[in-house]
Amino acid sequence: MGQGPYAAYRIPFTDFNMHDTGVHSSEIHEQGNKVMADAHLAEAYRSSTLRLFTHRLQAISEVPGFERLRDRARAIKCEVIEHLDYYLEQFADNVERRGVKVHWATTAEEACAVVRQIAEQAGAREVVKAKSMVGEEIELNQALEAAGIRPVESDLGEFIIQLAGERPAHIVAPAIHMTRRDVSELFVKHIHSERTEVPERLTAIARRTLREMFAKAGMGLSGANFLVAETGTVVLVENEGNIRFSTTAPRVHVTLVGIEKLIPRFADLGVFLRLLGRSGTGQKLTSYTSLLTGPRHAGEDGPEEMHVVLVDNGRIKTLADPKMREVLYCIRCGACLNTCPVYRKIGGHAYGWVYSGPIGALITPQFVGLQQARELPFASSLCGACREVCPVRINIPDLLLHLRSEAQEEVPLPRPKGSPVRERTSMRLWAWVMNRPRVYALGSRLARWGQWIIARKGWIRRIPFYPASRWTDRRDLPALAPQAFRTLWKELHDGDE
Repeated sequence: MGQGPYAAYRIPFTDFNMHDTGVHSSEIHEQGNKVMADAHLAEAYRSSTLRLFTHRLQAISEVPGFERLRDRARAIKCEVIEHLDYYLEQFADNVERRGVKVHWATTAEEACAVVRQIAEQAGAREVVKAKSMVGEEIELNQALEAAGIRPVESDLGEFIIQLAGERPAHIVAPAIHMTRRDVSELFVKHIHSERTEVPERLTAIARRTLREMFAKAGMGLSGANFLVAETGTVVLVENEGNIRFSTTAPRVHVTLVGIEKLIPRFADLGVFLRLLGRSGTGQKLTSYTSLLTGPRHAGEDGPEEMHVVLVDNGRIKTLADPKMREVLYCIRCGACLNTCPVYRKIGGHAYGWVYSGPIGALITPQFVGLQQARELPFASSLCGACREVCPVRINIPDLLLHLRSEAQEEVPLPRPKGSPVRERTSMRLWAWVMNRPRVYALGSRLARWGQWIIARKGWIRRIPFYPASRWTDRRDLPALAPQAFRTLWKELHDGDE
C-alpha cells in the first residue's frame, strides 16, 4: 500500500473477516435469548434506539404538515411501484444519455458477476465501498474476495462491522450494537492503533486508515437512496462524506441499487429528503446530499466511467403479489426498528439476515422465501408502532398477519403434543367469559383482590405458576388498577341524564 503518511494504519488483506453467508432467520429465538441475557448488548440496543426515536419526535414536531408529507410520499411510491416498468425504462434511457452504462441483474449472483467484471476490466484490485444494503444483500464482499479483489468499507459503521466479521445490526446504523470500548478493541486488534474510547480519536483513526484507500482504489462503489426517472439522477445521502470520496476519487464508479428505489420526478425529491433524515436519525437533513448525473466532463471532478447496476433479486416476485408489493415502498430509514419493542429487545443480528426489525420481517421472506424465514413474521407484538412511524405509511402489522397466514399454509409446524387441546380450551373459556359481562366483572374483582400476593409497587415481576410464569421470565407486567374502568365510568356519569 505504499509508504505514505498513513502506512502505519495499513490493513493487511487477510485481516478482513467475512461474516458467515446464508440466512439464519430460523435461529431468531436462540439469538434473541442470547441478546436479552447479555446486559451489555441489551443496553447498547436500548439506549441507541431510544435516542434515535426521541430525536425523530423532536424533528417531526418542527415540520408543519408532516402528516401530509407522509401521505404525498406514499402516493408517489404507489405511483412508481404500480408503473415500475415505465419508470425503469425512463430512468435507464435518461441516465444512458448522460454517458452512464446501465446493467440489469435478475439475481444476486448476476449482480456480483457484473460488479466483478467491471472491476476486472478496470484493473482494480481494491474497491472502496460506500454503505450499500444491496451490497450486503447479495454478499458482494465475499464475491469480490473470492475473485482476489479487496473490498474496503468506507462508511464508519460498515468499516467497523467489516473488521468484526459481522452483518449490519441496523439498516441505518450498522454498528449500533457496539460501544466505544468494543470499537477501540477492534481497532487495536486489526489496525494496531492506540487504545482510546474518545469518539473523535476513534473517528480520526478510521479516517487515516481509509484516506489512502480512496486515492489508491481503482474502483468505487455505492448504493443509492433514490433514482430520479425524469432526469436520470442518482441521489445519495450521508453524514460522513465518505460516499463522495467513493464516487469521485476512483477512476470508475459503480452504483448498485434495487429497482424499487425510483421516484418519478425531480420535484418529488424534496418530499423524500424532508422525510428520510427526520425519520431515520432525527435530522432536518442529512449532512451531505449528492446528485450524480454521469461521468466527468472536461474540467470536472469525478470518475471517468460510471455504471448503474439495477438489481431485482426477488423484487419482481414481490411486485407480482398485490398484497405484498407495498413492501417495495420502503425507503430504508430504519424508523420502524427504532420504535419496535421486539427489535429493541433482541437486536438486529437475531433476524438472521441483512434486513432486521419489522421491515426485515417482511422483506426477508419475500427475497429468500418463507421456508428460510418462516419465524420472522411471528417476531412481532403487532402493536402498530412501526406503522405509526413509517414515513410512507406501510401497513406493516397487516402484512405481517398476511405472512403468518401464508406461513401456516405453506410451512406448517408440528405442534407439541396436547397443545391444540389446551389452546382450544383456553380460547373457548375466554370467549365464554367475554360474552358474560357479569362473569367478566367478577373475575376482574377477584384478580384485583388476589394480585396483592405477587404485585409490588404497581408491578407484577414474577408469576409463580405455568404458563403465566413464561410471560414474566423476560418482562414485567403492570398490576391491575385499583378501580375497574367500568366503575370509574359509572362514577363519572352518575349525574348524566
